[in-house]
Amino acid sequence: MVRVIGQAGLIVLGLVSTCAAGEVTRGYWAFEPPARPEPPPRASLQQAERVRDPIDQFVFHRLEAAGLASAPEADRSILVRRAYFDLLGLPPSPEQIDAFVSDSAPQAWQQLIDRLLESKHYGERWGRHWLDVARYADSGGYETDIYHRNAWRYRDYVVKSFNDNIPYDQFVQEQLAGDEIWPDNLDLDPRRVYAVSDEKRRHLQARIATGLFTLGPRVHESGLDAKRLSYETLTDQVDTAASAFLGITLGCARCHAHKFDPFTQEDYFAMQAIFANAREVEIPLWTSMEEADWRQSYPKVVAVQEARQAYQLFVGSPEGKKNTPQSAQRKQELLGAIGQAVLALPQRAAGQYAVDYVGLMHIPTATVLAREHPDLIRPIHVLERGELARPMARSEPALPVSLAEATGISSELKRPFGARREFALWLTRADHPLTARVFVNRVWQWHFGRGIVATPNDFGNMGQPPTHPELLDWLANEFVADGWNVKNLHRRIMNSAVYRQSSRFGDESHFRKDPQNELLWRMDRRRLEAEALWDAVHAAAGTLNLKMGGRPVVPPLAADEIASLREKWHWVVSQDPAQHHRRGIYILVRRNFKFPMFEVFDTPVTSVSCPTRDVTTVAPQALWGLNNQSVFRQAVQMAGRVVKEAGAETPAQIERIWTVALGRGPTSAEILSARELLESLTRVEGAPLTDLPPALQALPPNRAHALAKLCLAVFNLSEFAFVD
Repeated sequence: MVRVIGQAGLIVLGLVSTCAAGEVTRGYWAFEPPARPEPPPRASLQQAERVRDPIDQFVFHRLEAAGLASAPEADRSILVRRAYFDLLGLPPSPEQIDAFVSDSAPQAWQQLIDRLLESKHYGERWGRHWLDVARYADSGGYETDIYHRNAWRYRDYVVKSFNDNIPYDQFVQEQLAGDEIWPDNLDLDPRRVYAVSDEKRRHLQARIATGLFTLGPRVHESGLDAKRLSYETLTDQVDTAASAFLGITLGCARCHAHKFDPFTQEDYFAMQAIFANAREVEIPLWTSMEEADWRQSYPKVVAVQEARQAYQLFVGSPEGKKNTPQSAQRKQELLGAIGQAVLALPQRAAGQYAVDYVGLMHIPTATVLAREHPDLIRPIHVLERGELARPMARSEPALPVSLAEATGISSELKRPFGARREFALWLTRADHPLTARVFVNRVWQWHFGRGIVATPNDFGNMGQPPTHPELLDWLANEFVADGWNVKNLHRRIMNSAVYRQSSRFGDESHFRKDPQNELLWRMDRRRLEAEALWDAVHAAAGTLNLKMGGRPVVPPLAADEIASLREKWHWVVSQDPAQHHRRGIYILVRRNFKFPMFEVFDTPVTSVSCPTRDVTTVAPQALWGLNNQSVFRQAVQMAGRVVKEAGAETPAQIERIWTVALGRGPTSAEILSARELLESLTRVEGAPLTDLPPALQALPPNRAHALAKLCLAVFNLSEFAFVD
């Protein structure tokens, strides 16, 4: 197949020159404001009757020009499963599938999409996507992996923002400069004691959004060198902002002029100067009156400490070391005194961020950005080869020159305050060449598995050229004109015929002319991400805890899983067993120790913004699915659910397993295979299962074990882990 070489390829071949400052010949598509192309005429298409949206006109036009037919619409049972996993990251129940399949109303598909977009679990699914881009983690990485105790508040902000359908331009502004655009606090309205206005809550949310720039990687020992710590922080902040919002590799210009894109070292350090006035602070999440109540109760904290000390002194005394009833009773009395002392402490924080009070000594806080005092702002210099010890000219806050020119404004910004505000407002201009394109491309990728630009964090010359440039620009323009409405963007994409295509399609000509399906002649089959697979296993088992928000949960690990963790106290298991079955988005994310199941299923590296997740097929995935005790426990729970819902008859049990796990009924061949497997497993004598669900206890032990093994086998089918 003949393929057009992009400008990056021409540069590598020496067919396009770069200047000393790294500027590529002007006119590169990504650095010019999006055009407003007209969709190809519908009447000119051979498949005009299939067109549901202008998206189809762009895609079908390219396919017909290439002489390729497009896939028919997928079966309704496949479409409903695709929609649920796409928008919620959760499988539909058999009843939800049946309801959609049997709904013949013309608007049934649109109504399904609307219902899913209104679900509170939509924000969890799409928030998880954004957290990849935001390089989210609960710890700093490197040797000591210091803990970011408030990072989860940023995670909850992201989930809430997607659920509330915050316009994307506002979403960007809040994260970059929420403290500068909406400065506020939770001070009381004196007319309403303890009352916090909705406006103040929104402003607080905007401040929490700046937590994006406080949860990056951090070297513990850099605290010994204030200059180095500041430099590492600014480097992370600039690189993250450039990757996440601009989709460019600006970090390449830290040590020298960018080799392929029009960015200089001066551009890079001018961006550092934009963030130089920001400092990391903790702000209280309750009002001054609630804080006063907590301070009133502070003697209770002292009482707890005194009771603890009394217990420790007794345990270390000769009397406490005796193994007598009197010693045991005294220990219980002292423990009771400790318990009677955390009782009168305030239990909840303020407003929408209300969570169970955590940390005996801590007022609930969020870690955010705030303005540094002018006298304390460190000067920023261009650094020779990026070396901190080799400063050159001083840098002032400014936009990248080439992008500022593309929007027709000066690159200079105000000093020293307001630079982040100006940067955020410039970034969200309607005519900005990158912001809308980059985000629309991300949404397209998260729906289709591949972006129109296959390198979402690199729209520059070394990135992949767009497969459908006119479609990308049309979507970006429509997105901005629609008020940066993210949910409407979902509706537009999912209502298209292109999105609704079958994945089970293609002949020799398709694989010869377009083996990677870049022209979208079918829907690509995609594997669930690690968190979605975790959720799907628990959903099928009926054990998924759908509680939302709060500090990270820490499920227990087997001895071999935690063996590689040097400091075992870094993995403090949540004591409430119900927490162990929360959705994957809420599981603790340590940079130096990934949750083992997530690691084998390609969870991203969190030291930098992750544009796309790898999808590998490796032996540990099968070992986890077949041998891990946590997944086998879920298979036991699913077996109990099946018996409860389908009764004791084998055919009904097999039918229920398939509909719950795969969203369809079993074929005759699958029924035969499942029966044979059940019978053979029933004849095997094995150790009796413990902690059986009530419905499973009514079966003979061997049969209960066999049914659990069958559920485990279905968990390991590729169909369970993939969405058509």
